[in-house]
Amino acid sequence: QVQLVESGGGLVQAGGSLRLSCAASGRTFTSYAMGWFRQAPGKEREFVAAIYWSGGATYYVDSVKGRFTISRDNAKNMVYLQMNSLTPEDTAVYYCARGRYGSSWPQANDYGYDYWGQGTQVTVSS
Repeated sequence: QVQLVESGGGLVQAGGSLRLSCAASGRTFTSYAMGWFRQAPGKEREFVAAIYWSGGATYYVDSVKGRFTISRDNAKNMVYLQMNSLTPEDTAVYYCARGRYGSSWPQANDYGYDYWGQGTQVTVSS
């Protein structure tokens, strides 16, 4: 059974930074792409970033390019999302997800992911 546990969310002022972490269980973590999604109140869940299984490629939604950085440490079964220059529009619950085996790359649709964490709240005040 795969478990994903996010942490690192919180309240930050506009212009600030946060680093989200996602701890993954399972020996096959290194075989899968990983992604971050977010869902703001009253809105649909949206893709934020993805990282290839090797860490050799990344993909971002346009709204976070240049501000967010996704990374992974396969030795620790960890995925990270460094978020800089945060704005109130970044306020959402952030979810870590494991890419579905065989899914195309890059994958920005949530049907391309099969396991999800419980989410961590990020609130950016103006």
